[in-house]
Amino acid sequence: MTTSGVDAAPESPDVPPTDGPTTRLAAQVAQRIEADVVRRRWPVGDLLGSEQELRERYGVSRPVLREAVRLVEHHQVGRMRRGPNGGLLVCAPDALPATRALVVYLEYIGLSVDDLVQARRLLEPLAASLAAERITEAGIARLRHRLVDEVHRADEPGVYAQDELHVVLGELTGNPALHLFIDVLMRLTSRYVHSVGRVPRAEVAAGKVRSQTIHAELVDAVVAGDAGRAEATMTRHIDQVSAWLSTNRRPRRGAAGRRPARMVEVPGAKLAEVVTAQIHDEISRLGWPIGQVLGAEGDLLARYGISRPVLREAVRLLEYHSVARMRRGPGGGLVVTEPDPTASIDTMALYLDYRGVTPSHLRVVRDAIELGCLGAVLARRDDPEVASVLRAALARSGEPTAPGRTGADHFHTALVDLSGNPVLGLFLRILTELWNRHTAAKSRPPLGEADAVRTVETQHGGILDALLAGDDGVARHRLRRHLEALTAWYD
Repeated sequence: MTTSGVDAAPESPDVPPTDGPTTRLAAQVAQRIEADVVRRRWPVGDLLGSEQELRERYGVSRPVLREAVRLVEHHQVGRMRRGPNGGLLVCAPDALPATRALVVYLEYIGLSVDDLVQARRLLEPLAASLAAERITEAGIARLRHRLVDEVHRADEPGVYAQDELHVVLGELTGNPALHLFIDVLMRLTSRYVHSVGRVPRAEVAAGKVRSQTIHAELVDAVVAGDAGRAEATMTRHIDQVSAWLSTNRRPRRGAAGRRPARMVEVPGAKLAEVVTAQIHDEISRLGWPIGQVLGAEGDLLARYGISRPVLREAVRLLEYHSVARMRRGPGGGLVVTEPDPTASIDTMALYLDYRGVTPSHLRVVRDAIELGCLGAVLARRDDPEVASVLRAALARSGEPTAPGRTGADHFHTALVDLSGNPVLGLFLRILTELWNRHTAAKSRPPLGEADAVRTVETQHGGILDALLAGDDGVARHRLRRHLEALTAWYD
């Protein structure tokens, strides 16, 4: 008999299949559960229902529901509480595991210095300007404390030592999306800086002095509420960082030959998450050898000094982000796989919804990314690929891609992808996934309605016409007005 909680059946050690009717149905149920949470405005701590109630509500079997719950737990939307009065509880999500996985993915595909710097130039001066406009007494205290702490922790590696000021500025904008993306960029910068090899001690010392000096100037501008000076100072700082990175440049390539720094963790991370980060780093140090077995379960237990439940939770995280999978049977073990950012994109979109992203937040970041990429695409307008790709994306605008969704996003993703910057492409995918999930949870008709689709197609066509004609001003005007109209649907 099923109680109000979840049956206490032992968990199978076998890994569930990654595809098939059960898995696909479970993914659909997970999205319905998550949409219910979004619709209810993230009632953290509320019980969504017992296992039996959830099975009846969504009309699925126990195996399907349990796989759906596993996905919901990976997305940090809910967790299953066992025993009397148990059931699926709404959680406050944590973006750290998805952030880490996204950084590893970008490192795997060979993100270049130029890509990283371009993304920072688009987002960080904007963040400095917004922080100056919104600065408070508490914000002033945090920034000044960070300057003092930076001097004391100058020898510590990673984003949480030398680059934390940038993340704090992102937070002080009050824009959760901008804050999250700057955190990712700082992690990427930190891993790049600490993997370039030995740098002369004198250059290291000089670099620290330059950084501390310009950070002090930046804080002075933000504290004074001088948005223009803050933006200009941040731009100058990124130019300094760019020059340093270019001097110590690595050739753009895939994972082979990579020597990444250890992933720096924040206090309070779960043991399984720490182990996941350690395995990430081991795979990167090995050059991401797809298909190689890292070790059998017993070997991994001994290597990391952990219990079997902790290892299995770490493996679930690795499998969820397509970093590695556990292969059973003779010759089995943890096998390196090709990473896929989809899971991180889904998790980050849900996290941003939980953080209460508003239409104005969404508009600010999408404007920065898409208008920033437009210039690169305009420079390529005579390349036949540009017209071909964008016209194909325009033709797919009305295609249904999922319940309540159409292919209207294809044009935007194609535009950013044509700019050639993979980190900006991933950021846009997070924002469009956030938009889709949020609007799909609304009771009003989705943007997929015929009239709305025709309107979007017309606007996309106008942007494309101006772009191919080389009319920069009109292309930017039309894209800006289109993004303004899109974000009106969000609230």
